[in-house]
Amino acid sequence: LASAIMADDDACASMSTKAGADGEADQPKSKSNYDMDNSFLINTTEPRKNREETVAALESLHTGQRPTPCDVFGTGPLLLSDIPSECLPENGGKPVVMGIDEAGRGPVLGPMVYGAAFWAKDVDASVIPKDFNDSKQLSAEKRDELFEKIKSIPNIGFVVRVLHASEISRSMLRKDPYNLNAMSHDSAMQMIRAVLDAGVKIDTCYVDTVGIAGAYQSKLEKVFNGHSIRFVVEKKADANYAPCSAGSVVAKVSRDVMTAKWKYSEPSFEPIDGNNFGSGYPSDPKCKEWTEKNLGHPIFGYPDFARFSWAPMKKTMDEAGVTMRWEADDEEEDDPQQMSLNAFVVPKKSNGSGEQPKRKRARLGYHDKLGLTAVTELVVS
Repeated sequence: LASAIMADDDACASMSTKAGADGEADQPKSKSNYDMDNSFLINTTEPRKNREETVAALESLHTGQRPTPCDVFGTGPLLLSDIPSECLPENGGKPVVMGIDEAGRGPVLGPMVYGAAFWAKDVDASVIPKDFNDSKQLSAEKRDELFEKIKSIPNIGFVVRVLHASEISRSMLRKDPYNLNAMSHDSAMQMIRAVLDAGVKIDTCYVDTVGIAGAYQSKLEKVFNGHSIRFVVEKKADANYAPCSAGSVVAKVSRDVMTAKWKYSEPSFEPIDGNNFGSGYPSDPKCKEWTEKNLGHPIFGYPDFARFSWAPMKKTMDEAGVTMRWEADDEEEDDPQQMSLNAFVVPKKSNGSGEQPKRKRARLGYHDKLGLTAVTELVVS
């Protein structure tokens, strides 16, 4: 199965690359001077050179073909905008206030997106839009309007960190689960580190909490000890602090655009009902109907747009997919209680050496079928 997955990924990569190349020929060229391969989003966290390049990179992130078709390894993209000129080290490096929030924590479909916004602490107040609020409480039209302002105002910098569904799933399903709270904390720290690495001084950072606010704030203070950053970690910080509200808008609009214009990395997958999956939350009737109709493969399940680690997806896979039985797991689960009782029984000695006979492990049927035997001796020629 592992080799089948690897082969499937290789095929997916080659076909998706071709599809991306063919797709570019059919689409009108952007008027920007920065028509670029968005693979740089994976390879660097350096800031964009100017606002024009920032907007082009953001468009590529939102609607472009993802650089790694199945996103099997590594983290998702992080995009750092150009830095406001007054905050650059060569221009005096005015310290900034920064805010961080996320969107899409609960859906079974699509990415979770972290957003951050920052500007000089002493910036002219008239430059910053007055109507920032928790983006979830704003209308879609108002969020879009504010995001356009953020993109058009050079005094405002921002960061976007995308955690694709596949990144979330493989992290939560690994042997030692990497839970969503830990991923959220690490994503916020990645964004802070990217801003610091660009030479920006952060005076205060407002963070909408994930988990216990006090513990999260202590964690940030410990990690960034020596940078003189004042952290304010609160519940509903996005409704109380303008930088955090702006970060919330960046995150929410980015996720909305990405899901609405999602490009599936599986070349042969054509979703029934298109992208009519509603909000992506399991309680949404449209989402429930879409997931019931779009189990793409009886073994491999859904496209990588779905979070396999979420309980509703596991349930659908159990009900509609093919049940997989792993012989090795069966062997490990053989009556552990009886085995522990047997450990107290001293077997008869097989010879006069004092050694006890070892329990022979049963061979897997797969090994018998292929005629595989254990290596008993290595011969070096």
